[in-house]
Amino acid sequence: MKNGKTGAGLAVGFFLLALSAGAFAQVVPPAVKKAEASIDAEKIRAHVKFLSDDLLEGRYPGLRGGDLAAKYIATQFALDGLKPGGDDGTYLQWINFVGMKVVPEQTSFALAPQKGNAIDLKFADDYTVQNEKLTPSVNIDAPIVFVGYGVTAPEFGWNDYAGVDVKGKVILCIVGDPPSNDPKFFGGKALTYYGRWTYKFEQAARMGAVGALIIHRTDLASYGWDVVRNSNTSEKTYLRDDKMPPLEAASWIQLDVARKLFAASDLNIDTEMTAAGKRGFKAVELPVRLKAHIESTVRRFQSPNVVGILPGTKPAPDQAVMYTAHYDHLGFVPGMKGDNIYNGAADNGTGCGILLEMARAWASMTVRPPHDVIFAAVTAEEQGLLGSEYLGQHPPVPTGQIALDVNYDMILPIGIPREINVNGAQRTSFYPVVQATAKRFGLTIVPDPRPEAGGYYRSDHFSLSRVGIPAFSVDTGSLYEGHDRAWGEAQEEDYIEHRYHNFSDNYSPSMDFRGDAKLARFGMDLGWEAVSAPSTIRWNAGDEFEAARKASLQAK
Repeated sequence: MKNGKTGAGLAVGFFLLALSAGAFAQVVPPAVKKAEASIDAEKIRAHVKFLSDDLLEGRYPGLRGGDLAAKYIATQFALDGLKPGGDDGTYLQWINFVGMKVVPEQTSFALAPQKGNAIDLKFADDYTVQNEKLTPSVNIDAPIVFVGYGVTAPEFGWNDYAGVDVKGKVILCIVGDPPSNDPKFFGGKALTYYGRWTYKFEQAARMGAVGALIIHRTDLASYGWDVVRNSNTSEKTYLRDDKMPPLEAASWIQLDVARKLFAASDLNIDTEMTAAGKRGFKAVELPVRLKAHIESTVRRFQSPNVVGILPGTKPAPDQAVMYTAHYDHLGFVPGMKGDNIYNGAADNGTGCGILLEMARAWASMTVRPPHDVIFAAVTAEEQGLLGSEYLGQHPPVPTGQIALDVNYDMILPIGIPREINVNGAQRTSFYPVVQATAKRFGLTIVPDPRPEAGGYYRSDHFSLSRVGIPAFSVDTGSLYEGHDRAWGEAQEEDYIEHRYHNFSDNYSPSMDFRGDAKLARFGMDLGWEAVSAPSTIRWNAGDEFEAARKASLQAK
Protein backbone atom coordinates (compact mmCIF):
# COMPACT_ATOMS: atom_id res chain seq x y z
CA MET A 1 0.00 0.00 0.00
CA LYS A 2 2.79 2.39 0.85
CA ASN A 3 4.55 1.70 -2.43
CA GLY A 4 1.25 2.15 -4.28
CA LYS A 5 0.70 5.58 -2.76
CA THR A 6 4.24 6.69 -3.54
CA GLY A 7 3.96 5.46 -7.12
CA ALA A 8 0.64 7.19 -7.59
CA GLY A 9 2.11 10.46 -6.34
CA LEU A 10 5.03 10.22 -8.76
CA ALA A 11 2.64 9.35 -11.58
CA VAL A 12 0.47 12.36 -10.90
CA GLY A 13 3.51 14.59 -10.64
CA PHE A 14 4.76 13.31 -13.98
CA PHE A 15 1.30 13.87 -15.37
CA LEU A 16 1.03 17.46 -14.17
CA LEU A 17 4.36 18.37 -15.76
CA ALA A 18 2.72 17.70 -19.09
CA LEU A 19 0.00 20.29 -18.58
CA SER A 20 -0.36 23.12 -21.02
CA ALA A 21 -2.34 26.29 -20.35
CA GLY A 22 -6.06 25.61 -20.23
CA ALA A 23 -5.75 21.98 -21.36
CA PHE A 24 -5.67 18.51 -19.84
CA ALA A 25 -2.45 16.53 -19.94
CA GLN A 26 -1.69 14.21 -22.83
CA VAL A 27 1.01 12.03 -21.23
CA VAL A 28 0.24 8.72 -19.53
CA PRO A 29 2.77 7.24 -17.04
CA PRO A 30 4.73 4.09 -17.95
CA ALA A 31 2.97 2.00 -15.30
CA VAL A 32 -0.38 2.75 -16.90
CA LYS A 33 0.93 2.00 -20.39
CA LYS A 34 2.29 -1.31 -19.13
CA ALA A 35 -1.10 -2.25 -17.74
CA GLU A 36 -2.76 -1.21 -20.99
CA ALA A 37 -0.33 -3.39 -22.93
CA SER A 38 -1.46 -6.38 -20.84
CA ILE A 39 -5.02 -6.09 -22.18
CA ASP A 40 -5.56 -9.35 -24.04
CA ALA A 41 -7.99 -9.87 -26.89
CA GLU A 42 -8.20 -13.58 -26.03
CA LYS A 43 -9.28 -12.82 -22.47
CA ILE A 44 -12.09 -10.68 -23.89
CA ARG A 45 -12.97 -13.60 -26.17
CA ALA A 46 -13.22 -15.96 -23.19
CA HIS A 47 -15.64 -13.66 -21.36
CA VAL A 48 -17.82 -13.22 -24.45
CA LYS A 49 -17.84 -16.96 -25.12
CA PHE A 50 -19.10 -17.73 -21.62
CA LEU A 51 -21.59 -14.88 -21.33
CA SER A 52 -23.21 -15.82 -24.65
CA ASP A 53 -23.33 -19.56 -23.89
CA ASP A 54 -26.71 -21.29 -23.97
CA LEU A 55 -26.24 -21.96 -20.25
CA LEU A 56 -27.08 -18.29 -19.57
CA GLU A 57 -30.33 -18.46 -21.54
CA GLY A 58 -30.01 -14.97 -23.06
CA ARG A 59 -29.27 -13.18 -19.74
CA TYR A 60 -32.82 -11.88 -19.19
CA PRO A 61 -33.23 -9.75 -16.05
CA GLY A 62 -34.81 -11.55 -13.12
CA LEU A 63 -34.39 -15.02 -14.61
CA ARG A 64 -31.78 -17.70 -13.92
CA GLY A 65 -29.52 -16.78 -16.84
CA GLY A 66 -29.39 -13.10 -15.94
CA ASP A 67 -28.52 -13.93 -12.34
CA LEU A 68 -25.77 -16.33 -13.50
CA ALA A 69 -24.25 -13.57 -15.62
CA ALA A 70 -24.29 -11.16 -12.68
CA LYS A 71 -22.62 -13.71 -10.39
CA TYR A 72 -19.97 -14.43 -13.02
CA ILE A 73 -19.12 -10.74 -13.36
CA ALA A 74 -19.07 -10.30 -9.57
CA THR A 75 -16.69 -13.24 -9.28
CA GLN A 76 -14.34 -11.68 -11.83
CA PHE A 77 -14.36 -8.39 -9.89
CA ALA A 78 -13.54 -10.30 -6.71
CA LEU A 79 -10.65 -12.14 -8.41
CA ASP A 80 -9.30 -8.76 -9.54
CA GLY A 81 -9.36 -7.54 -5.96
CA LEU A 82 -11.86 -4.75 -6.56
CA LYS A 83 -13.78 -3.33 -3.60
CA PRO A 84 -17.49 -4.25 -3.63
CA GLY A 85 -19.68 -1.33 -4.69
CA GLY A 86 -23.11 -2.91 -4.27
CA ASP A 87 -25.45 -3.56 -1.36
CA ASP A 88 -24.29 -4.65 2.11
CA GLY A 89 -20.65 -5.16 1.21
CA THR A 90 -21.37 -7.15 -1.96
CA TYR A 91 -20.85 -6.44 -5.65
CA LEU A 92 -24.58 -6.66 -6.36
CA GLN A 93 -26.82 -3.58 -6.37
CA TRP A 94 -30.28 -5.11 -6.31
CA ILE A 95 -33.10 -3.31 -8.12
CA ASN A 96 -36.84 -3.84 -7.75
CA PHE A 97 -38.59 -4.18 -11.10
CA VAL A 98 -42.13 -4.75 -12.30
CA GLY A 99 -42.81 -6.53 -15.57
CA MET A 100 -46.03 -5.50 -17.33
CA LYS A 101 -47.56 -7.44 -20.21
CA VAL A 102 -50.82 -6.39 -21.85
CA VAL A 103 -53.46 -9.11 -22.21
CA PRO A 104 -54.73 -8.30 -25.73
CA GLU A 105 -57.96 -10.29 -25.58
CA GLN A 106 -59.00 -8.41 -22.42
CA THR A 107 -57.85 -4.97 -23.58
CA SER A 108 -59.90 -2.53 -25.64
CA PHE A 109 -59.02 0.80 -27.26
CA ALA A 110 -61.49 3.05 -29.06
CA LEU A 111 -61.64 6.60 -30.39
CA ALA A 112 -65.09 8.02 -29.68
CA PRO A 113 -65.93 11.20 -31.64
CA GLN A 114 -68.79 13.49 -30.71
CA LYS A 115 -70.33 12.75 -34.11
CA GLY A 116 -70.25 9.38 -35.79
CA ASN A 117 -69.35 5.87 -34.71
CA ALA A 118 -66.51 4.90 -32.43
CA ILE A 119 -63.31 3.73 -34.10
CA ASP A 120 -62.23 0.44 -32.53
CA LEU A 121 -58.48 -0.20 -32.69
CA LYS A 122 -56.62 -3.50 -32.85
CA PHE A 123 -53.76 -4.10 -30.43
CA ALA A 124 -50.35 -4.40 -32.12
CA ASP A 125 -51.69 -3.61 -35.59
CA ASP A 126 -53.16 -0.16 -34.82
CA TYR A 127 -51.72 0.72 -31.43
CA THR A 128 -49.57 -0.40 -28.53
CA VAL A 129 -50.10 0.58 -24.92
CA GLN A 130 -48.57 0.11 -21.49
CA ASN A 131 -50.02 0.88 -18.06
CA GLU A 132 -47.24 2.70 -16.21
CA LYS A 133 -49.24 2.72 -12.97
CA LEU A 134 -48.22 -0.96 -12.65
CA THR A 135 -51.73 -2.15 -11.75
CA PRO A 136 -53.50 -5.16 -13.26
CA SER A 137 -56.17 -3.03 -14.93
CA VAL A 138 -57.12 0.56 -15.67
CA ASN A 139 -60.07 2.28 -17.34
CA ILE A 140 -59.87 5.53 -19.30
CA ASP A 141 -62.59 7.77 -20.67
CA ALA A 142 -60.97 11.12 -21.40
CA PRO A 143 -60.80 13.83 -24.06
CA ILE A 144 -57.84 13.94 -26.46
CA VAL A 145 -55.71 17.08 -26.79
CA PHE A 146 -53.36 17.55 -29.75
CA VAL A 147 -50.17 19.13 -28.38
CA GLY A 148 -48.01 19.10 -31.53
CA TYR A 149 -44.63 17.61 -30.67
CA GLY A 150 -45.41 17.55 -26.94
CA VAL A 151 -42.32 19.60 -26.09
CA THR A 152 -41.57 22.14 -23.38
CA ALA A 153 -38.12 23.59 -24.17
CA PRO A 154 -37.59 27.01 -22.54
CA GLU A 155 -34.07 27.31 -23.96
CA PHE A 156 -35.59 27.32 -27.44
CA GLY A 157 -38.59 29.45 -26.51
CA TRP A 158 -40.90 26.50 -27.28
CA ASN A 159 -43.89 25.29 -25.26
CA ASP A 160 -46.46 23.04 -26.87
CA TYR A 161 -48.45 22.95 -23.62
CA ALA A 162 -48.86 26.74 -23.37
CA GLY A 163 -52.44 27.85 -22.75
CA VAL A 164 -53.93 24.38 -22.37
CA ASP A 165 -54.79 22.24 -19.34
CA VAL A 166 -54.25 18.54 -19.97
CA LYS A 167 -54.84 17.28 -16.44
CA GLY A 168 -56.96 14.16 -16.55
CA LYS A 169 -56.85 14.14 -20.36
CA VAL A 170 -55.00 12.21 -23.08
CA ILE A 171 -52.42 14.04 -25.15
CA LEU A 172 -51.77 13.34 -28.82
CA CYS A 173 -48.31 14.22 -30.16
CA ILE A 174 -45.90 13.62 -33.02
CA VAL A 175 -42.72 11.61 -32.57
CA GLY A 176 -39.45 13.51 -33.07
CA ASP A 177 -38.38 17.14 -32.72
CA PRO A 178 -39.92 20.24 -34.26
CA PRO A 179 -38.26 20.48 -37.72
CA SER A 180 -35.05 22.49 -37.85
CA ASN A 181 -31.97 23.02 -40.03
CA ASP A 182 -30.26 25.13 -37.38
CA PRO A 183 -27.88 23.11 -35.13
CA LYS A 184 -28.59 25.61 -32.35
CA PHE A 185 -32.34 25.03 -32.56
CA PHE A 186 -33.42 21.53 -31.52
CA GLY A 187 -30.11 20.20 -32.79
CA GLY A 188 -30.88 20.88 -36.44
CA LYS A 189 -31.03 17.51 -38.19
CA ALA A 190 -29.79 15.73 -35.06
CA LEU A 191 -32.43 14.37 -32.69
CA THR A 192 -32.52 15.88 -29.21
CA TYR A 193 -33.99 14.20 -26.17
CA TYR A 194 -37.15 16.23 -26.72
CA GLY A 195 -37.76 14.09 -29.79
CA ARG A 196 -37.50 10.77 -27.99
CA TRP A 197 -40.65 8.86 -27.13
CA THR A 198 -39.49 8.51 -23.53
CA TYR A 199 -39.52 12.30 -23.14
CA LYS A 200 -43.01 12.54 -24.66
CA PHE A 201 -44.42 10.15 -22.07
CA GLU A 202 -42.49 11.74 -19.20
CA GLN A 203 -43.62 15.28 -20.05
CA ALA A 204 -47.23 14.24 -20.55
CA ALA A 205 -47.24 12.69 -17.08
CA ARG A 206 -45.57 15.75 -15.57
CA MET A 207 -48.31 17.90 -17.07
CA GLY A 208 -50.99 15.75 -15.42
CA ALA A 209 -52.23 13.80 -18.42
CA VAL A 210 -53.58 10.29 -17.82
CA GLY A 211 -52.50 9.06 -21.23
CA ALA A 212 -50.40 9.86 -24.25
CA LEU A 213 -50.77 8.82 -27.89
CA ILE A 214 -47.60 9.18 -29.94
CA ILE A 215 -48.17 9.32 -33.69
CA HIS A 216 -45.64 7.05 -35.37
CA ARG A 217 -43.99 8.17 -38.59
CA THR A 218 -41.15 6.08 -39.97
CA ASP A 219 -39.37 9.11 -41.45
CA LEU A 220 -39.32 10.89 -38.07
CA ALA A 221 -38.75 7.89 -35.81
CA SER A 222 -36.02 6.39 -38.07
CA TYR A 223 -37.59 2.95 -37.61
CA GLY A 224 -40.74 1.25 -38.80
CA TRP A 225 -43.90 0.24 -36.99
CA ASP A 226 -42.56 -3.29 -36.58
CA VAL A 227 -39.97 -1.96 -34.12
CA VAL A 228 -42.68 -0.21 -32.11
CA ARG A 229 -44.85 -3.33 -32.17
CA ASN A 230 -42.07 -5.75 -31.21
CA SER A 231 -40.80 -3.49 -28.41
CA ASN A 232 -44.20 -2.87 -26.83
CA THR A 233 -46.25 -6.03 -27.18
CA SER A 234 -44.11 -8.33 -25.03
CA GLU A 235 -43.41 -7.80 -21.34
CA LYS A 236 -42.29 -4.24 -20.57
CA THR A 237 -40.14 -3.65 -17.51
CA TYR A 238 -40.35 -0.70 -15.13
CA LEU A 239 -38.51 0.44 -12.01
CA ARG A 240 -40.86 -0.37 -9.14
CA ASP A 241 -39.72 2.63 -7.09
CA ASP A 242 -39.44 5.16 -9.92
CA LYS A 243 -40.24 8.67 -8.68
CA MET A 244 -41.46 9.81 -12.11
CA PRO A 245 -45.24 10.31 -12.40
CA PRO A 246 -46.87 7.47 -14.39
CA LEU A 247 -49.35 7.40 -17.24
CA GLU A 248 -52.31 5.08 -17.25
CA ALA A 249 -51.87 4.67 -21.00
CA ALA A 250 -48.46 5.17 -22.62
CA SER A 251 -49.40 4.47 -26.21
CA TRP A 252 -48.25 4.59 -29.83
CA ILE A 253 -50.67 4.77 -32.76
CA GLN A 254 -50.17 4.16 -36.45
CA LEU A 255 -50.16 7.17 -38.78
CA ASP A 256 -53.30 5.86 -40.50
CA VAL A 257 -55.06 5.78 -37.12
CA ALA A 258 -54.06 9.41 -36.58
CA ARG A 259 -55.54 10.26 -39.99
CA LYS A 260 -58.87 8.81 -38.89
CA LEU A 261 -58.66 10.69 -35.60
CA PHE A 262 -58.11 14.05 -37.28
CA ALA A 263 -60.76 13.31 -39.90
CA ALA A 264 -63.25 12.58 -37.10
CA SER A 265 -62.37 16.03 -35.76
CA ASP A 266 -62.98 17.67 -39.16
CA LEU A 267 -59.26 18.52 -39.38
CA ASN A 268 -56.62 17.77 -42.03
CA ILE A 269 -53.72 15.85 -40.52
CA ASP A 270 -51.12 17.25 -42.92
CA THR A 271 -52.18 20.82 -42.20
CA GLU A 272 -52.13 20.22 -38.43
CA MET A 273 -48.73 18.50 -38.48
CA THR A 274 -47.22 21.31 -40.54
CA ALA A 275 -48.63 23.91 -38.15
CA ALA A 276 -47.24 21.95 -35.17
CA GLY A 277 -43.71 22.45 -36.47
CA LYS A 278 -43.97 26.24 -36.57
CA ARG A 279 -43.82 28.91 -33.91
CA GLY A 280 -47.22 30.09 -32.82
CA PHE A 281 -48.74 26.60 -32.72
CA LYS A 282 -51.57 26.30 -30.21
CA ALA A 283 -52.65 23.02 -28.67
CA VAL A 284 -56.24 22.08 -29.42
CA GLU A 285 -58.68 19.77 -27.65
CA LEU A 286 -60.27 17.47 -30.21
CA PRO A 287 -63.94 16.49 -30.20
CA VAL A 288 -62.87 12.88 -29.63
CA ARG A 289 -62.43 10.84 -26.44
CA LEU A 290 -60.25 7.85 -25.76
CA LYS A 291 -62.22 5.02 -24.22
CA ALA A 292 -59.97 2.20 -23.10
CA HIS A 293 -59.69 -0.75 -20.77
CA ILE A 294 -56.16 -2.04 -20.29
CA GLU A 295 -55.63 -5.43 -18.68
CA SER A 296 -52.08 -6.54 -17.84
CA THR A 297 -50.25 -9.32 -16.08
CA VAL A 298 -47.94 -7.98 -13.38
CA ARG A 299 -44.62 -9.67 -12.51
CA ARG A 300 -42.49 -8.32 -9.67
CA PHE A 301 -38.85 -9.32 -9.63
CA GLN A 302 -35.32 -8.22 -8.81
CA SER A 303 -32.17 -8.00 -10.92
CA PRO A 304 -28.81 -6.51 -9.94
CA ASN A 305 -26.27 -4.10 -11.29
CA VAL A 306 -22.77 -5.40 -10.58
CA VAL A 307 -20.38 -2.76 -9.22
CA GLY A 308 -16.69 -3.01 -8.35
CA ILE A 309 -14.38 -0.18 -7.28
CA LEU A 310 -10.62 0.26 -7.52
CA PRO A 311 -10.02 2.74 -4.68
CA GLY A 312 -7.98 5.85 -5.34
CA THR A 313 -5.28 7.18 -3.07
CA LYS A 314 -6.80 10.59 -2.37
CA PRO A 315 -9.54 11.22 0.18
CA ALA A 316 -12.96 12.56 -0.76
CA PRO A 317 -14.16 14.64 -2.44
CA ASP A 318 -13.41 12.22 -5.22
CA GLN A 319 -13.02 12.72 -8.95
CA ALA A 320 -13.82 9.16 -9.92
CA VAL A 321 -14.08 7.63 -13.37
CA MET A 322 -16.82 5.13 -14.17
CA TYR A 323 -16.87 2.46 -16.88
CA THR A 324 -20.21 0.90 -17.81
CA ALA A 325 -21.56 -1.88 -20.03
CA HIS A 326 -24.89 -3.69 -19.87
CA TYR A 327 -24.84 -7.44 -19.36
CA ASP A 328 -28.51 -8.23 -19.95
CA HIS A 329 -30.09 -9.34 -23.20
CA LEU A 330 -33.46 -10.59 -24.45
CA GLY A 331 -33.63 -14.03 -22.85
CA PHE A 332 -35.33 -16.91 -24.65
CA VAL A 333 -38.72 -17.97 -26.03
CA PRO A 334 -40.13 -20.88 -23.98
CA GLY A 335 -41.47 -23.79 -25.99
CA MET A 336 -40.14 -22.56 -29.32
CA LYS A 337 -38.57 -25.28 -31.48
CA GLY A 338 -34.99 -24.89 -32.65
CA ASP A 339 -32.71 -22.07 -31.54
CA ASN A 340 -34.86 -20.07 -29.12
CA ILE A 341 -32.13 -18.22 -27.18
CA TYR A 342 -31.11 -14.60 -27.74
CA ASN A 343 -27.47 -15.23 -26.82
CA GLY A 344 -26.32 -11.63 -27.34
CA ALA A 345 -22.66 -12.30 -28.11
CA ALA A 346 -22.04 -8.91 -29.71
CA ASP A 347 -24.88 -7.20 -27.83
CA ASN A 348 -23.53 -6.89 -25.27
CA GLY A 349 -21.16 -9.73 -24.50
CA THR A 350 -18.48 -7.63 -26.16
CA GLY A 351 -19.00 -4.60 -23.91
CA CYS A 352 -18.92 -6.83 -20.83
CA GLY A 353 -15.77 -8.55 -22.05
CA ILE A 354 -14.10 -5.17 -22.51
CA LEU A 355 -15.27 -4.00 -19.07
CA LEU A 356 -13.96 -7.12 -17.35
CA GLU A 357 -10.58 -7.02 -19.09
CA MET A 358 -10.20 -3.31 -18.28
CA ALA A 359 -10.99 -4.02 -14.63
CA ARG A 360 -8.29 -6.69 -14.54
CA ALA A 361 -5.76 -4.37 -16.19
CA TRP A 362 -6.51 -1.42 -13.90
CA ALA A 363 -6.24 -3.65 -10.82
CA SER A 364 -2.91 -5.06 -12.01
CA MET A 365 -1.15 -1.68 -12.07
CA THR A 366 1.85 -1.16 -9.81
CA VAL A 367 0.52 2.33 -9.01
CA ARG A 368 -2.93 3.23 -7.80
CA PRO A 369 -4.99 5.99 -9.42
CA PRO A 370 -5.43 9.21 -7.45
CA HIS A 371 -9.22 8.75 -7.47
CA ASP A 372 -11.63 5.82 -7.55
CA VAL A 373 -12.22 3.87 -10.74
CA ILE A 374 -15.69 2.33 -10.82
CA PHE A 375 -16.71 -0.63 -12.99
CA ALA A 376 -20.46 -1.16 -13.40
CA ALA A 377 -22.10 -3.94 -15.40
CA VAL A 378 -25.73 -2.85 -15.54
CA THR A 379 -28.95 -4.75 -16.00
CA ALA A 380 -32.16 -4.05 -17.93
CA GLU A 381 -30.63 -1.90 -20.67
CA GLU A 382 -32.76 -3.67 -23.22
CA GLN A 383 -35.81 -2.74 -21.15
CA GLY A 384 -35.13 1.00 -21.47
CA LEU A 385 -31.78 1.77 -19.79
CA LEU A 386 -33.35 0.94 -16.43
CA GLY A 387 -30.30 -0.49 -14.66
CA SER A 388 -28.18 2.52 -15.52
CA GLU A 389 -31.06 4.83 -14.58
CA TYR A 390 -31.08 3.27 -11.13
CA LEU A 391 -27.28 3.48 -10.95
CA GLY A 392 -27.47 7.19 -11.77
CA GLN A 393 -29.99 7.69 -8.99
CA HIS A 394 -28.02 5.51 -6.53
CA PRO A 395 -24.32 5.86 -7.46
CA PRO A 396 -21.60 4.31 -5.28
CA VAL A 397 -20.16 7.81 -4.77
CA PRO A 398 -22.04 11.12 -5.19
CA THR A 399 -22.63 12.05 -8.83
CA GLY A 400 -20.71 15.30 -8.39
CA GLN A 401 -17.66 13.20 -7.53
CA ILE A 402 -17.76 11.23 -10.78
CA ALA A 403 -15.68 12.97 -13.43
CA LEU A 404 -16.61 10.83 -16.40
CA ASP A 405 -18.51 7.76 -17.56
CA VAL A 406 -17.21 5.78 -20.54
CA ASN A 407 -19.67 3.22 -21.85
CA TYR A 408 -19.17 0.20 -24.13
CA ASP A 409 -22.09 -1.28 -26.02
CA MET A 410 -21.93 -3.75 -28.91
CA ILE A 411 -18.39 -3.45 -30.28
CA LEU A 412 -18.49 -5.81 -33.26
CA PRO A 413 -15.50 -8.21 -33.08
CA ILE A 414 -14.52 -7.94 -36.74
CA GLY A 415 -10.97 -6.57 -36.67
CA ILE A 416 -8.93 -3.52 -35.78
CA PRO A 417 -10.75 -0.21 -36.34
CA ARG A 418 -9.12 2.84 -37.84
CA GLU A 419 -12.03 5.09 -36.88
CA ILE A 420 -13.86 5.81 -33.68
CA ASN A 421 -17.22 7.31 -32.78
CA VAL A 422 -17.38 9.10 -29.40
CA ASN A 423 -20.66 10.94 -29.89
CA GLY A 424 -21.30 13.19 -26.92
CA ALA A 425 -17.66 13.70 -25.96
CA GLN A 426 -17.61 16.86 -28.08
CA ARG A 427 -20.18 18.32 -25.70
CA THR A 428 -17.74 18.27 -22.78
CA SER A 429 -14.60 20.10 -21.68
CA PHE A 430 -12.80 16.74 -21.95
CA TYR A 431 -13.06 16.58 -25.74
CA PRO A 432 -9.53 17.92 -26.47
CA VAL A 433 -8.16 14.98 -24.47
CA VAL A 434 -10.33 12.55 -26.40
CA GLN A 435 -9.10 14.01 -29.68
CA ALA A 436 -5.44 13.83 -28.70
CA THR A 437 -5.80 10.31 -27.30
CA ALA A 438 -7.52 9.08 -30.45
CA LYS A 439 -4.70 10.53 -32.50
CA ARG A 440 -2.11 8.66 -30.40
CA PHE A 441 -4.03 5.44 -31.01
CA GLY A 442 -4.21 6.04 -34.75
CA LEU A 443 -7.97 6.48 -34.60
CA THR A 444 -9.83 9.07 -36.65
CA ILE A 445 -12.89 10.46 -34.86
CA VAL A 446 -15.94 10.27 -37.12
CA PRO A 447 -19.34 11.86 -36.46
CA ASP A 448 -22.53 9.99 -35.70
CA PRO A 449 -23.55 8.63 -39.13
CA ARG A 450 -27.27 8.98 -38.30
CA PRO A 451 -27.75 11.93 -35.93
CA GLU A 452 -31.45 12.05 -36.77
CA ALA A 453 -31.86 8.65 -35.06
CA GLY A 454 -30.80 10.10 -31.69
CA GLY A 455 -28.35 7.33 -30.91
CA TYR A 456 -26.87 9.28 -27.99
CA TYR A 457 -30.10 8.75 -26.06
CA ARG A 458 -30.24 4.98 -26.60
CA SER A 459 -27.38 3.60 -24.53
CA ASP A 460 -26.54 3.55 -20.84
CA HIS A 461 -24.26 6.59 -20.82
CA PHE A 462 -27.41 8.68 -21.29
CA SER A 463 -28.72 7.68 -17.86
CA LEU A 464 -25.55 9.07 -16.29
CA SER A 465 -25.71 12.22 -18.41
CA ARG A 466 -29.19 12.93 -17.10
CA VAL A 467 -27.86 13.26 -13.56
CA GLY A 468 -25.02 15.50 -14.74
CA ILE A 469 -22.12 13.09 -15.21
CA PRO A 470 -20.18 13.77 -18.45
CA ALA A 471 -20.68 10.53 -20.35
CA PHE A 472 -20.40 8.97 -23.79
CA SER A 473 -20.02 5.60 -25.48
CA VAL A 474 -16.99 4.37 -27.37
CA ASP A 475 -17.86 2.85 -30.73
CA THR A 476 -16.18 2.17 -34.05
CA GLY A 477 -16.56 3.77 -37.44
CA SER A 478 -16.69 1.73 -40.65
CA LEU A 479 -13.01 1.62 -41.63
CA TYR A 480 -10.88 -1.34 -40.48
CA GLU A 481 -7.27 -2.32 -41.03
CA GLY A 482 -6.84 -4.37 -44.19
CA HIS A 483 -10.23 -3.44 -45.62
CA ASP A 484 -11.93 -0.56 -47.37
CA ARG A 485 -14.92 1.32 -46.00
CA ALA A 486 -17.39 -0.64 -48.10
CA TRP A 487 -16.30 -3.83 -46.34
CA GLY A 488 -16.89 -2.33 -42.90
CA GLU A 489 -20.28 -0.96 -43.88
CA ALA A 490 -21.25 -4.35 -45.30
CA GLN A 491 -20.26 -6.09 -42.04
CA GLU A 492 -22.36 -3.68 -39.99
CA GLU A 493 -25.36 -3.98 -42.31
CA ASP A 494 -25.11 -7.77 -42.27
CA TYR A 495 -25.08 -7.80 -38.46
CA ILE A 496 -28.06 -5.44 -38.15
CA GLU A 497 -30.07 -7.33 -40.74
CA HIS A 498 -29.32 -10.89 -39.64
CA ARG A 499 -28.12 -10.97 -36.02
CA TYR A 500 -29.05 -7.82 -34.10
CA HIS A 501 -31.69 -8.73 -31.48
CA ASN A 502 -31.99 -12.10 -33.15
CA PHE A 503 -31.36 -15.71 -32.20
CA SER A 504 -28.27 -15.70 -34.42
CA ASP A 505 -26.22 -13.23 -32.34
CA ASN A 506 -24.00 -16.14 -31.26
CA TYR A 507 -20.34 -16.52 -30.41
CA SER A 508 -18.12 -17.79 -33.23
CA PRO A 509 -14.44 -18.84 -33.11
CA SER A 510 -13.94 -16.67 -36.20
CA MET A 511 -14.60 -13.50 -34.20
CA ASP A 512 -11.62 -11.11 -34.08
CA PHE A 513 -11.36 -9.33 -30.71
CA ARG A 514 -8.21 -7.31 -31.44
CA GLY A 515 -10.31 -4.21 -32.06
CA ASP A 516 -12.18 -4.68 -28.78
CA ALA A 517 -8.82 -4.85 -27.00
CA LYS A 518 -7.64 -1.68 -28.73
CA LEU A 519 -10.75 0.21 -27.64
CA ALA A 520 -10.24 -1.07 -24.09
CA ARG A 521 -6.72 0.41 -24.09
CA PHE A 522 -8.09 3.65 -25.52
CA GLY A 523 -10.67 3.82 -22.73
CA MET A 524 -8.06 3.10 -20.09
CA ASP A 525 -5.96 5.99 -21.37
CA LEU A 526 -8.97 8.29 -21.16
CA GLY A 527 -9.77 7.10 -17.66
CA TRP A 528 -6.30 7.79 -16.32
CA GLU A 529 -6.30 11.26 -17.81
CA ALA A 530 -9.69 11.98 -16.28
CA VAL A 531 -8.81 10.86 -12.75
CA SER A 532 -5.54 12.80 -12.99
CA ALA A 533 -6.99 15.99 -14.44
CA PRO A 534 -6.35 19.24 -12.52
CA SER A 535 -9.99 20.31 -12.71
CA THR A 536 -13.35 18.61 -12.98
CA ILE A 537 -14.84 17.81 -16.36
CA ARG A 538 -17.89 19.85 -17.32
CA TRP A 539 -20.54 19.96 -19.97
CA ASN A 540 -20.12 22.80 -22.43
CA ALA A 541 -21.98 26.02 -21.72
CA GLY A 542 -25.60 25.76 -22.86
CA ASP A 543 -25.62 21.97 -23.08
CA GLU A 544 -28.85 20.28 -22.00
CA PHE A 545 -27.01 18.51 -19.14
CA GLU A 546 -25.09 21.56 -17.87
CA ALA A 547 -27.65 22.43 -15.21
CA ALA A 548 -27.65 18.89 -13.81
CA ARG A 549 -23.85 18.94 -13.65
CA LYS A 550 -23.81 22.26 -11.78
CA ALA A 551 -26.38 20.95 -9.33
CA SER A 552 -24.38 17.77 -8.70
CA LEU A 553 -21.16 19.71 -8.13
CA GLN A 554 -22.88 21.97 -5.63
CA ALA A 555 -24.29 18.96 -3.80
CA LYS A 556 -21.02 17.06 -3.51
